[in-house]
Order: sequence, then structure tokens, then C-alpha cells
Amino acid sequence: MHPLGRRKCLHCEKFFIPDPRNRWHQRHCGKRECRKASKRASQRRWRREPANAGYFRGQAEVERVRAWRRAHPGYWKRSRRKRSVALQDLLITQSLEQQKDVRQDGGVALQDHWQTQPPVVIGLIAHLTGSALQEDIASMTGRLIAKGQALMGQKTSDDSETNLVRGSASAGTAGL
Repeated sequence: MHPLGRRKCLHCEKFFIPDPRNRWHQRHCGKRECRKASKRASQRRWRREPANAGYFRGQAEVERVRAWRRAHPGYWKRSRRKRSVALQDLLITQSLEQQKDVRQDGGVALQDHWQTQPPVVIGLIAHLTGSALQEDIASMTGRLIAKGQALMGQKTSDDSETNLVRGSASAGTAGL
């Protein structure tokens, strides 16, 4: 050992100060590459011992592993369960034949006619309502159409929102 307490790393050959608890045995510095080299050298020395030559081979090793697995059932599964936390519940998927694009009131689904509306109108309504949900925008659109028809003296329908969604709104809505 160097008089100042420094030692030369066997891997990178740079001087380092060994850990005081292990200063008589430490031959590698704390760098990642040097620690890996130390581990490889240690394993190499262990495998060269005659008693350890066939430690991981043969029927005895297979039985030792089987006995350990019987004594520790579910060892690999426990840690996985602790770490994985579902962010969202799994949804059961439906085939396309089972899915329907029809609302409960018999109208066509809002998504079908969503693309036909002018983006400026949809954006303006979303901005005014503070919501980007299609249902909120559709209900607001229905109310605005009814109010516009009332101001223009046109006859209003009972369900202008459904008419808009179905694409059969009155002629007063064609400007939207």
C-alpha cells in the first residue's frame, strides 16, 4: 500500500483511497467499470476452485433449485405485484359488429357528424363553454340554434340539438 493510504486500481491503474472498512482487501476503485472488472475477477477465481467447478451443473443442482422453488412459491410474482399499479382499469373490447353508432334516442352518433361542422364554429363554442366535450358542444350548439331561430322569427323545433346531430337542422343553421 502507498504510504499516504492510496492504492493503485488493478483495472484503470489510477490511484484511489480504499474504503477504511476494507482497506486491506480492496484492489479496485469505485468507478463502475472497475467494480464490474472486480466482480468478474472474483467470479473467475471462485469458478476455478475445484469444489466449485460443477456447482451450476448436474442433477444435484436441478434438485437444489427445485427444492428452493418449492420452499418459496410465488417468489417472482410477489415483487411484480407490488410495483405495478394500474393507472386505468382494463376495458373489455367489443367487436365491431356489436358496437353501434346510434344514440339511445334513435339519432346518429355525434361523432359521425362532428367532422361536418365548421371548425371555427366548434372552436368558438368550445371557447365560450370552456369545455371540449362533444356532448357539451352539441347541447350548446342546439341552444344557440334555437335562440337564433327565435330572434329571426323562424319556427323552432322541439329538439334542435338532435336535428343538428342528425344533420337535418333547419335552413337557418346552414350559415353555421
